[in-house]
Amino acid sequence: MSADYAHLCSAILEQCFGKVVQSVADCLFSATTRTLSQIASSTNFPRKEVGLALAVLIKFRLVSFEPSKSNSYLPEYSLRREDVICLLRYSRYIHLVQTKYGNVGASIAEELLNSGSETATGVLLKCLADNENKAESAESYRNTFIQMISDHYIIKTPELITGEEQDELVPKFLKNECDFFMHPNIDLQLLAKIRNGEATLANAPDGNMVWKLNYDRFHQEFRDDLMKLAIERKLGDNAAECFRFILNIMYNTTDPWQRKASNQVTFVEIKQAIERKSNNLDLMKHLDQYISLITDDSLGFLRRVGDMGGGQYIVDFERSFESLAFACVESVITERFGSKAARIFRVIRFKKYIEQEDLQKEAMIPAKEAKSLAYNLFQEQFIHVKCIKKPGGGGSGPAKAFYLFQIKEKDTVRMLLDICFKALYNTIRRSNFEKSEHKGLIEKSQRLDSIVEAMKERGEAEDYIAEIAETFTPPECEILNKVKHRIKTLSKAELTLDDTIFLLQMYQHHCTTLPTGIQKFK
Repeated sequence: MSADYAHLCSAILEQCFGKVVQSVADCLFSATTRTLSQIASSTNFPRKEVGLALAVLIKFRLVSFEPSKSNSYLPEYSLRREDVICLLRYSRYIHLVQTKYGNVGASIAEELLNSGSETATGVLLKCLADNENKAESAESYRNTFIQMISDHYIIKTPELITGEEQDELVPKFLKNECDFFMHPNIDLQLLAKIRNGEATLANAPDGNMVWKLNYDRFHQEFRDDLMKLAIERKLGDNAAECFRFILNIMYNTTDPWQRKASNQVTFVEIKQAIERKSNNLDLMKHLDQYISLITDDSLGFLRRVGDMGGGQYIVDFERSFESLAFACVESVITERFGSKAARIFRVIRFKKYIEQEDLQKEAMIPAKEAKSLAYNLFQEQFIHVKCIKKPGGGGSGPAKAFYLFQIKEKDTVRMLLDICFKALYNTIRRSNFEKSEHKGLIEKSQRLDSIVEAMKERGEAEDYIAEIAETFTPPECEILNKVKHRIKTLSKAELTLDDTIFLLQMYQHHCTTLPTGIQKFK
């Protein structure tokens, strides 16, 4: 993990949990594992505060622990670095759940995200206590919760192993994949009694089953949406719908996070699924043409590998995310250096190795301009130079050197990812600065808005309300509008940067052998 990512994680954790948790996480980021004593001595916080900070991070699945190899009674803590950035995606997770399950599902997801992990009965009690969806019954919340478990958006955390020896040793957890999506026993009658004060949460039959949101299931949806959107923009709605059915069939036989390519899907399976579930007559009529269109496209999302069952196809994750990632890289180069620099980048990538003289001819750019653009790209590490030396005549003369431009694809993506981390860190810092710099003005505006709202509810005279509202002067109003506009712009920049980071992380997962922290169950 880079220093830029460390700074970003530190800023995110400070924003979400405060200074103590941030300091503890920074201490864990700089080492593989640390004990409680080591963290306390490094951060200069009391052991009690460090313990509370670790408890918060464990509850939100950002820290894991296991017994020390040298002392089984001593736990060692480690930070799940790759999960910290998921804190920025909470709004996207809730929006996705809302589109699939409505306000009830969004309420459940929000409570799980706010609490980190919780029992099913505990989540439903909090949702019902909020009174945001008064028309919804406890049964609808229970059914939605169970449906989200069935669709793998909610996953059960490993259960604590209890026994005689566990009172003294470091707690251990039982990981059984068969139980991760087992439905909990939610007693609606007990739920009603707890709400009326006739029983307590300790009486709930599902007290030992703790649930959390399954980030990787959400990321699977985001990844699929990236691919479908790319096909929709290039080939149209029908092609995107066809690819959606292919992905759904693929998941029946393929691990969602298989790195290079999916298992085989036949034309007959695709046709049967579309005839059974789709009302798109145009797609049914020209299905073979749409599949050929996707297969022949330069994006390389789909590849034909056999002729059985009307044709066998695989989803080529490696090639598809290579295409998407380098479309993003070319877009960045175009914005920073212009379209001619992007053309030079494409030529070098296509040729793999090319000399300066050949580059200007292939790119059809004047020699002086091509040289300037190439060295700008080299200086910013988008392209690299490889030196090949050839011995002189007779083996005794001076060696002749050839300098060839090349692109180290994995290094280029990693460099751009670090730039995104740095930009996102700066965006968060700037947004926090704007809020703290104008804190008094923002609080005054909020107080005034609440007073005006209360006056309207009481039915006060409009003239009196207008007089109160005028206490917020025009210069203050102008400054506040500018601040709000800047904060809104920075929030949009955060979302856009996170989209780019996610795309580049998908490239790292599917096109490299680097450990990415993505797996089916965690």
